[in-house]
Amino acid sequence: MTTITYLTKIQFDFGALDLLADELGALTVTRPLIITDPGIIAAGLLERVQAQLPAGMSAVVFDGTPENPTEAAMDAALALYRGEQCDGLIGLGGGSSMDLAKAVALMATHEGVLADYMAILGGAPKITARVAPVVAIPTTAGTGSEVGRGAVMILADGRKLALLSPHLLPRVAICDPELTLGLPPGLTAGTGMDAFAHCFETFVAPSVNPPAEAIAMDGFARVVHHVERAVADGNDREARWNMMMGAMEGAMAFQKGLGAVHGMSHPLGALPELTLHHGTLNAVCLPPVIRFNAPAVGDKYARLKQAWGLPAAADLADEVAALNARLGLPASLREMGVVEQMIEPLVPQAVADHTTATNPRPLDADAYRRLFMETLG
Repeated sequence: MTTITYLTKIQFDFGALDLLADELGALTVTRPLIITDPGIIAAGLLERVQAQLPAGMSAVVFDGTPENPTEAAMDAALALYRGEQCDGLIGLGGGSSMDLAKAVALMATHEGVLADYMAILGGAPKITARVAPVVAIPTTAGTGSEVGRGAVMILADGRKLALLSPHLLPRVAICDPELTLGLPPGLTAGTGMDAFAHCFETFVAPSVNPPAEAIAMDGFARVVHHVERAVADGNDREARWNMMMGAMEGAMAFQKGLGAVHGMSHPLGALPELTLHHGTLNAVCLPPVIRFNAPAVGDKYARLKQAWGLPAAADLADEVAALNARLGLPASLREMGVVEQMIEPLVPQAVADHTTATNPRPLDADAYRRLFMETLG
């Protein structure tokens, strides 16, 4: 039996931000907490959002979102939410801000500690409809967290785990490609390959969900044909529109499952010695995982090559590696600062990661160890 669920309210197009006041009114949110980061403020995007708030509304701002959201940041934002008597949240930024907003929305309305609700710890059924309302406003085209039912958080003990529940879906996603114009090339590349990885992994996941598979394929085609344009010209409006749509579609297909790319990137992103960008990690991990999964995907690689416009004889892993190089992304984990001594503790975390179960080819500790070493370079 397959359970298929879609999704939430999405306002998508240039100018969608103009609808923010109406959407907050429909949710009866009167004092939102805006979760964002200093880069968003420096870029002037917070000011643009505040200009669209209903007349007389005073929003509280938490700008301490780290690159990979942590339980400590959630605790600080939650204290502000409670202290200022907020009644809803706006997640403004990339996936980190939106995921952090979801975690605050959960813990503002539920008892216990964050670990109680982590999916692989049996917490998903404990998440109820009491979750505070979240409006998600992405400023990158990568994670698709604005339409995702999950949030990935680094716990106080260092584990990077996921919250998963349909109750965590933002009530409204405001997807305005205008907010991504001028995004720096490096960030455009890293977030763009995050969207690529989401569409790729959900498409090849073995779960039976034809609607999700079709959405993932459409998103893949949009990303693969527009990511280089968006990196080359940050003001290419057509490329930005398609990248935001492709990123959103990747997350719409999440319910089909991800795989070993994320099984590796999640623990890598929690390394205390380094601050590693999730999308860039996905890009670097893709080629070895593509090779590993090749015997188990049937005709799906052929279909992906066709959508990309590649010849049938093309090596998909090599093509992704070449795309990474053209985008200026690293070719190995070693280039990102990872060293061999860091690998072994990551292996059991990858095996336990919630995305491992939907990888096309089963993995054990030895398989993950080999993948990490190959990706290390």
